[in-house]
Parts: sequence; C-alpha cells; structure tokens
Amino acid sequence: MSLYSYVLIGKSFRAKKDNELIKFDEEKAKVNLFYEKVDRQGNITLEINDKKTFFSNGVKQNKISDIVGKINVVIFTPDDIEIIKEGPQKRRRFLDMMISSLRPNYIHLLNTYNKTLEQRNNYLRQIKYENKNPQMLDIWDEQLSEYSFKIYEYRKSFIEKISNSIETIHSLITKSGKEIVKIRYISNSKDQKNFLENLKKSRNIDIKRGFTATGIHRDDFMIYINDRPVSIFGSQGQQRTMVLALKLCELKIVKEEIGESPILLLDDYMSELDEKRRKSFLENIEGNQVIITCTDKINLKKETSFFYVENGICNLE
Repeated sequence: MSLYSYVLIGKSFRAKKDNELIKFDEEKAKVNLFYEKVDRQGNITLEINDKKTFFSNGVKQNKISDIVGKINVVIFTPDDIEIIKEGPQKRRRFLDMMISSLRPNYIHLLNTYNKTLEQRNNYLRQIKYENKNPQMLDIWDEQLSEYSFKIYEYRKSFIEKISNSIETIHSLITKSGKEIVKIRYISNSKDQKNFLENLKKSRNIDIKRGFTATGIHRDDFMIYINDRPVSIFGSQGQQRTMVLALKLCELKIVKEEIGESPILLLDDYMSELDEKRRKSFLENIEGNQVIITCTDKINLKKETSFFYVENGICNLE
C-alpha cells in the first residue's frame, strides 16, 4: 500500500526514507501501476534505488508535480488521528496534500516558498554569527510575502470547501444533529502588505533565533464541536469521527473538482472503527473504488475481491 500510494501522490504516507520501501536483501524497488479513467488510460512506473525516478507511459518525469493528480486518491490510515490530536504540522500536511492533488502548480509554489524560507533562515544565521548586512533580508522578505499570500489564498479556498460540507457529513456519520461543527483557518498571511511589515518588525527577533517565525509555515486550522476545540475537549470517539468527516470532505471535494470518484486507500483503518462508525462510513463511500489492507478478513456486503499477501507473494482468493 505504501509503495502504491507513493506512485499516486509522490511520497509514502508511512516511510520517511525512500530506501525503507526496498525489500530486504534487494537493491531496488519497482512498481508499475496501470490505470483507466473516464477520458484516458495509462501507466505510471516508480523506480527506487539510489534515487527515485518516475515514468508516465514510459516517459521519464522530471518533477513530482508531473505525476501528482494523474490518479486522484484519498488515503485513510490509523495515524490520521494525529491530524486532530497533534500539532499544526499534521494539519498543514493534510491540507497541502489535498490541494496538491488538485492543483499541481501548488506543489511548485510550496516548494519555492520552502526554498526561499531556507535561504532566509541561512542568512539570518550569517547575520548573527558573521555580521552580514541585515538589509539584504529585504530580498527574501519580498519573495516570502508574495509566496505566502498566494499559498494562503489556496488554503483559504479549500478550508471554505471543507467548512461547507463538514457539519453535514459529520451528522451523517454520528446520526445526530446535536453537535455543531465549525472550522477556523489561522494564518498571519491574510494580507501581503501587513505580512511584509510583520516580517520587518520581527527581523531582530528572527536574527536572534536564527529562523523565520512568521509565514504560512506556521498556519493552522482548528475544528470545534459546540464551540470547543476537538483536539482538546473531544473524546477519543469524537476525534476519530472528526477524522472520518475530514476525509469524507476530501473525498467529496475531489469528486466535485474532477467529476469522478477518487480511489480510496484504507490502510488497516476499518479495524480502528466500532461497528456503528464502520457502518456509517461504508454508507458514505458507496460508488467508490476502495482498496483496503488489513490483517483480518472484513465481512463486506459489497462486491469485493480478496488478495492474500504472504512473504511478498500475492494470491487471489
């Protein structure tokens, strides 16, 4: 599952390093994925050895953004609970991955921002330790303010899409209308001019710290049930239900954007749900192609095919 998700979204949702995806005692990994959509079909190949290489219909791809979005997927894993429970980085990653799958240019924009941020941080340390000229920061400040605002606009748009659906979807899962769900986007990049001014105001602090404390790399979004943050006051069941609602919002948004249902990849996720949530979840994913990995067989009424994998060998039931 991790390798196939790599082909579809350009990175593994589990492994932190590419070589972790290579089978023990082997020098490389290779995945061929054939797909068919409403208007086209094709194949994507991933090769991992000392570096990763993507091919689309046999043609080498120079950028990950050339691969992302060719096949749209929504991924559920047990670790997704961290989107709710952990810090802003997890929530930014969820948002960035969803936007990237639908707006390939966003990947380039985000990468450009991160490179500019790294350059500014390096120069901040040079000012601190090598007495470089602080006025040179103006170059990076202008660039960061421009990129921050553009990324903010992307994120704001998709937060609004989630906000328009999350309460309805949450009610469908819980079978209750007693909980009012709201989502709030937190950012200091809402206004390009003000952001640039804030960068300059915090310049001395940034120099002392050696890093940039202001920008979209600090953005966050908070989800509330009855005006209380789910991450703090939500029960385990409420937090898990909210993750389901977020992912089903993503599914709905992708379907509306591309005009067809994305593939659902469920990595041992069903085992994390009680019977009530499992039933509600299955009701809300009808009509989609779903691939589930699990250690125990799941009884599903829908049309299914079962594959058993043992010692790297896959067999159809």
